[in-house]
Amino acid sequence: MASLADIGVSAFINIVFAFLFLLGFAFLRLQPINDRVYFPKWYLTGGRTSPRNRGNFVGKFVNLNFKTYLTFLNWMPQALRMSEDEIITHAGLDSAVFLRIYILGLKIFVPITILALVVLVPINVSGGTLFFLRKELVISDIDKLSISNVSPKSEKFWAHIGMAYVFTFWVCYILYKEYDRVAFMRLHFLASQSRRVDQFTVVVRNIPHVAGHSTSESVDHFFQNNHSDHYIGHQAVYNANKFAKLVRRRDRLQQLLDYNQLKFERHPARKRPSKKSGFCGLWGKRVDSIEFYQHQMKELEKMMASERQRILKDPKSIMPVAFVSFDSRWAAAVCAQTQQSKNPTWWLTYWAPEPRDVYWRNLAIPFVSLSIRKLIIAITVFALVFFYMIPIAFVQSLANLEGLEKVAPFLRPVIELGVIKSFLQGFLPGLALKIFMYILPTVLMIMSKVEGHLAISVLERKAAAKYYYFMLVNVFLGSIVTGTAFEQLDAFLHQSPTQIPRNIGVSIPMKATFFITYIMVDGWAGIASEILRLKPLVIYHLKNVFLVKTERDRVKAMDPGSVQLAETLPSLQLYFLLGIVYAVITPILLPFILVFFGFAYLVYRHQIINVYNQQYESVAAFWPHVHSRIIGSLLISHLLLFGLLSTKKAAHSTPFLILLPILTIWFQKYCKSRFEPAFRKYPLEEAVEKDRIERTAEPNLNLKAYLADAYLHPIFRSFEEVEEVVEMTEVRVDKRQSHYMNHTSTNEVNSPSPPQSPPSPYVYHYDVEPGIRTGW
Repeated sequence: MASLADIGVSAFINIVFAFLFLLGFAFLRLQPINDRVYFPKWYLTGGRTSPRNRGNFVGKFVNLNFKTYLTFLNWMPQALRMSEDEIITHAGLDSAVFLRIYILGLKIFVPITILALVVLVPINVSGGTLFFLRKELVISDIDKLSISNVSPKSEKFWAHIGMAYVFTFWVCYILYKEYDRVAFMRLHFLASQSRRVDQFTVVVRNIPHVAGHSTSESVDHFFQNNHSDHYIGHQAVYNANKFAKLVRRRDRLQQLLDYNQLKFERHPARKRPSKKSGFCGLWGKRVDSIEFYQHQMKELEKMMASERQRILKDPKSIMPVAFVSFDSRWAAAVCAQTQQSKNPTWWLTYWAPEPRDVYWRNLAIPFVSLSIRKLIIAITVFALVFFYMIPIAFVQSLANLEGLEKVAPFLRPVIELGVIKSFLQGFLPGLALKIFMYILPTVLMIMSKVEGHLAISVLERKAAAKYYYFMLVNVFLGSIVTGTAFEQLDAFLHQSPTQIPRNIGVSIPMKATFFITYIMVDGWAGIASEILRLKPLVIYHLKNVFLVKTERDRVKAMDPGSVQLAETLPSLQLYFLLGIVYAVITPILLPFILVFFGFAYLVYRHQIINVYNQQYESVAAFWPHVHSRIIGSLLISHLLLFGLLSTKKAAHSTPFLILLPILTIWFQKYCKSRFEPAFRKYPLEEAVEKDRIERTAEPNLNLKAYLADAYLHPIFRSFEEVEEVVEMTEVRVDKRQSHYMNHTSTNEVNSPSPPQSPPSPYVYHYDVEPGIRTGW
């Protein structure tokens, strides 16, 4: 069990790391050579030019203005200077609402922390119960500040129950106000934003096959019959996953070719670069690298041409999915939010994601396989959760060395060394848990993709849900259960079974020490490492040396990244869970939570303003999940407090807790009915008003031309003129094709095979694969 000294060592180590990260960031961001790494957002928006274009040779790499080093902390007030409305304009509503989660944490926990420390901590300290149990159980000084120190049957438990009611009402009040505010921001954003193609488009899945008719003909017939006054046309979806793999392979070859050409151009006097032609260059005949990759590129382009023609000519390549466009927002809303067929499994309509949010690969998944995929993934996630109990138990063994010493005394000489013991108990457990959790978001994102969701934003929310439940079971419940077992192992082995519930009831609050170390590692040093951007910094300079040939290549190398909601949201929700659960049980944990929310808000505000470039705009669609999981944290806190007090034999006071979860569930249902429709449906009233204003302002607007190529599938592009492919290709679309699709019959907007004609100078951008933001 970590003592106050161990917590002090952990705090010192994490504060030192956080300070070093911030100091490194403050120094590196001032250097001209790193400007694109720490301010990529402004380069993409055109609001910043490279400082390397001015000054002498040394000044292109190193900041020689030493006065700027004296103000290395000025990024903090600068991060707070931009208003919320300006952030919405600059980075989008998703980013602004994401920052509001940190503000929500401060609004909730600042008053709770003050009340808990002033009211509950003195009551807990005066209990004295653990003094009499110190020979039976492993305890520390921090445990004397928790509810475990209150003697059984004490009347002091009324104070804890009263504070539980106060905290619950406060959390619900703040959640209500915030839900109301975010719902208003969402509706205002939708009403005030400029015209977007997804406002007029619906994605249709599970289109039934009609004998003798193609998918495009079936879609045309159905929507001309049922939406004849507003239907404009549709765009077919092709199974082009194999073609996309060839594009990615072409990209890798292009990078290798660029690297070898650049290497030769920089040192033309040297021998031309060469490689072995065998597998991975490990064996085979030695050949000229440039000629080898040029030949590979030509062969690959032939394969791409063949595959493209096969797709266009094979009717089976057209999937039973289509993007259907309408002439008004009202018509699209009606279609997206109503049942289209007597058979509820046919003609399933949803709001189309914005084009940069589409995950093209999953459009090719047959609808009938989606349920099977989701079942398999659910079983896999369930198995993964329990598999990870093994490393979690190992981590807990590091955090509870006294318990192991009683069972394995031979470890005592090593463990009892002062510095080693403080390090093992105060810092290593949180770090080890952080490392074990590092790869999980990537694994869970892959699982979400296998489930078949159509939008990147939905993929991130589904992955975030899996990650949250994983952290709930493993990090929170798993740490408590395995930690309790390790801490009180000797007591469990040598006492009667009737004493085990009492030991668990006393031990659960003791896990606050482990969570304190985890908060400091993940929430202090971890957040400071986020602003340092060490990995993007190294990758950018490696690309700059080996791959960058033009200014365009340099822009690609910046990699600004984005707010990774699939990872950050579950971590945030874990902090809410810890704060709400331990507010009554062990209040001393709350100040560490407050430091996290305040520091993280500052860091992410800076990153959103200067660094991140969001892949999509979901208009705060993730907020209902944030709200419901905080409500879930309240329910968990009620159940744990109920169980804890039952072990304390507080028979007179404990029943009064029963009302809390009932009131909390009622509040959740009320909020769900009051606010959630704003996040699930688009009000027809708003749609009609928006259409009316637009028709008045632009009476001659040609929506058919505006929507014609909005969701054009990547295979329609002429890949011979591809200029760059990094899971995003830039292509030229035939001018005559666009004219043909815009001004002929509706059928031709839906044409699965665009006519062949000379290339046009107009350039469009589309995702071949998801995950990369495209230009429009």
